[in-house]
Amino acid sequence: MINTLKKNYKSLISSPIFAFTHMRRQILFSLLSSLSLYSQAQTQTQSISSKDLAGQLNTVTTMVPFLTITPDSRSAGMGDVGVALFSPDANSGCWNNANLLNAEKSSGFSISYAPWLRQLVDDVGFSYLSGYQKVGKRGVISGSFRYFSLGNIQFTDFEGAPQGSFNPNEFAFDAGYALGFTKQLSMGVNLRYIYSNIVGSGIRNGIDYNAATSIAGDISLLYKTEMRISGKKRKFNLGMNIQNIGSKMTYSSKEKLDFIPTNLKLGVGYNTEIDNYNKVNVYLDFNKLLVPTRPYYLQKWDNSGDSFKGNMRQYVGTDPNVGTIQGMFQSFTDAPGGFTEEMKEWITNVGVEYIYDNAFSVRGGLFYESATKGGRQYITTGIGLKFQSLTVDAAYLIPLANRHPLQNQMRFSLLFDLNSLKEAPPTTN
Repeated sequence: MINTLKKNYKSLISSPIFAFTHMRRQILFSLLSSLSLYSQAQTQTQSISSKDLAGQLNTVTTMVPFLTITPDSRSAGMGDVGVALFSPDANSGCWNNANLLNAEKSSGFSISYAPWLRQLVDDVGFSYLSGYQKVGKRGVISGSFRYFSLGNIQFTDFEGAPQGSFNPNEFAFDAGYALGFTKQLSMGVNLRYIYSNIVGSGIRNGIDYNAATSIAGDISLLYKTEMRISGKKRKFNLGMNIQNIGSKMTYSSKEKLDFIPTNLKLGVGYNTEIDNYNKVNVYLDFNKLLVPTRPYYLQKWDNSGDSFKGNMRQYVGTDPNVGTIQGMFQSFTDAPGGFTEEMKEWITNVGVEYIYDNAFSVRGGLFYESATKGGRQYITTGIGLKFQSLTVDAAYLIPLANRHPLQNQMRFSLLFDLNSLKEAPPTTN
């Protein structure tokens, strides 16, 4: 039960397959409190056969999955790609901070908003603010703030008795710096403070709850090159970003610490100019959580088949109770189903962007995650309109499932060119 609840919270934040139809402004406190009981979930997994493990549902779960939400509408309209974008903007710092050196403008600022689960509730939303400023010839500083509000929650105890209301929320502050080593190669780093308060403070059901905090960082690289093919100039971007390398978190000092969503992003971008007015960008990203995969805990029966031997600590896989760095390396080889299951932990993102006269964009994309690792599978569309000092982006998500909680999900972003605003001529009466 606890395992299922924890998986469902991850799905609420970042996976559109979770049918959160019973929420409707009320979430049982038992659901929220279960989020801090990851260590118990590790030992209460349902008994299964050791055969065909690669085909079993085994979602990788973490704390604060709101950090994996795509914050901006441009990338959201292209299947959530972003690590190797051409013409990066103020939102690119969250995808690959090193890429900000390739921004066309010397500074920029962005505001993004996405109403979340609008099919089910009307007070859950995700907001994102970001900006950057180039410094010197090869440097960029950047910053961002992301905020996730879960609306108003009515708490109850395990027996359904009212325990008051609460407004859970989570946020993260980022500060980043990028440096260009050459015209082709750049590197960026982000430092992040994470705060999550989804259960409030105080003792409930015998557990002392508090807000969870963590410090984390990103390391990113971007390499760009170009060549002539069939007489036309083609551009290629290669990007990498390791996100959220940081300390574990917990909502209760009595429970073991849980991993945050450390994530590896690898991507390639291809740009071709059809003529002076038309160009096309094509992107391919791969993503993998660098946290341990939960092993399968097995029960062992004797020959008569009616008595239990051993204990729940007998498992197939690798012990997940390790440190952050060890967990990152372990995540490549610890899936109980072996290589087949490991490959299913990679998420594939494909995006296409058509741009006319650097002023109008049409976008589309695909997000694909294995059904045994969360099952997020959807296509996306989006548009962009660029004015002198303002760019407006919008994205729309189309899930590949019926009666989906993220059906009709939309996102909006406004990007401001600060230099154009400063240089704009004064208005006259």
